[in-house]
Amino acid sequence: MQQAGARTGMTGGLGGESLLFLTDEQLRRGIEAMYFAYRAFTADPDLILEDIGYGRAHHRTLHFINRDPGLTVTALLDVLGVTKQSLNRVLRTLLEDGMVDSRVGRRDRRERQLFLTDKGTLLERRLSEAQRARMRAAYRAAGPQAVAGFRQVLESMMDRDTLRQFQSLREIEAKG
Repeated sequence: MQQAGARTGMTGGLGGESLLFLTDEQLRRGIEAMYFAYRAFTADPDLILEDIGYGRAHHRTLHFINRDPGLTVTALLDVLGVTKQSLNRVLRTLLEDGMVDSRVGRRDRRERQLFLTDKGTLLERRLSEAQRARMRAAYRAAGPQAVAGFRQVLESMMDRDTLRQFQSLREIEAKG
């Protein structure tokens, strides 16, 4: 199967390297760049989380509840891709600490809908502000074409189900 770049003759992007024939060394450098970028992306929130005895799972949980208030536990499990036991540990802590409120579902009383409390909203904002600032600065420095290419690379790395799930977040955005 011919790649998109082969059809268009696309080159450049990685210091003039051909995107059609990436070597193992070029791929390794890309993988390492992802690792280091992720480390930088999570560094500021990690410091805040460490101070309060939370981990990245707490941050991800707060992020997605903030993004979609009323999200059910089942939907959150699906988004995070973790086990029920793992999520229950994180949720229990967030509930006990007054960060998250769990309410009986509107459509189905067996469901639990999750909402951030004021305290949870403040923490989520604090955790995400540095990440948004880092992303904003990187996007501005790279320019619109690079941002579009970066998004395309990330989406191309996702399997079909994960991509569908990611794209469904846009529907939540459109509703809100």
